[in-house]
Amino acid sequence: MEWHRLSVVIAGLDPAIHEAEPRAKALLRLFLLRLIMDVRDKPGHDKLNMTSRLQLLSLPLLALLLATPAHARGMLPPGFVYLRDVDSSIAQDMRYATADNFTGRPLPGYNAAECVLRREAAEALKRVQADLAKENLGLKVYDCYRPTRAVRAMAEWSHDGDDSAATRRFYPSLHKRNLFALGYIASQSRHSTGTAIDLTLIKLPATHAPRFDPAASYGSCVGPVAKRAPDNSIDMGTAFDCFDTKSYTASGAVAPEQRRSRAALNAAMRRHGFANYFREWWHYSFSVAEPRAYDFAIGPRGR
Repeated sequence: MEWHRLSVVIAGLDPAIHEAEPRAKALLRLFLLRLIMDVRDKPGHDKLNMTSRLQLLSLPLLALLLATPAHARGMLPPGFVYLRDVDSSIAQDMRYATADNFTGRPLPGYNAAECVLRREAAEALKRVQADLAKENLGLKVYDCYRPTRAVRAMAEWSHDGDDSAATRRFYPSLHKRNLFALGYIASQSRHSTGTAIDLTLIKLPATHAPRFDPAASYGSCVGPVAKRAPDNSIDMGTAFDCFDTKSYTASGAVAPEQRRSRAALNAAMRRHGFANYFREWWHYSFSVAEPRAYDFAIGPRGR
């Protein structure tokens, strides 16, 4: 009877444990295991007391683990860092934590507008920033590590049949239903390994960009800068996340000055080990040993 009660308690906790961060899961399961071992060795009356202890102690512990911000629990997996802790001079405009992206809403797993990367990639990005500063230029990142749940949400969005004017500015010459088949959206992403970055150049000192207005009607991502959504970056010929052939890094359809700016970004990144994805002038990846995809949520960093 007591073992049945115990199994019911554990089964009730399991879905919530699944939603916890990886180390929180491990800590809680270890805690439960130790209590179970105690129960197993107790006589009948004490089993009742121990099962009650399990209910009373594990539920508050679980609530604490789930409610405590990730940075306070040290929940970044080994090898991951907040870019701001490596180089706070790199500007961050984390689009998928906001509505200013092609889905029109924040993506799951982006609980904070912070760039998280594998340490090797973050350190290399710091070296790029140092080089660019000599030319009064700097980096601005749009996306870094991307939880696999966000990758799935992108794919689901591409098939949901809702094609609104607010998001059509990101694919002005294409049908939304074709974005996945054309390769603009994929079922997997290097971003989930913490080794890919979407970024651009800004002039230093940086100017202030007006706040994005979700109710505003912004122009096409291939249109004039003044009509696009606000961005204080150097004009690269298209906006970030523009699903158009003009976004190809070597596109000849953009102005010479814009091609030179793309080439400057590409040269700076290549010098420090980054490789560009030819269909997106903003997308770069960094090679690390045995990369694997993750799904931990991005939480606020410590102050």
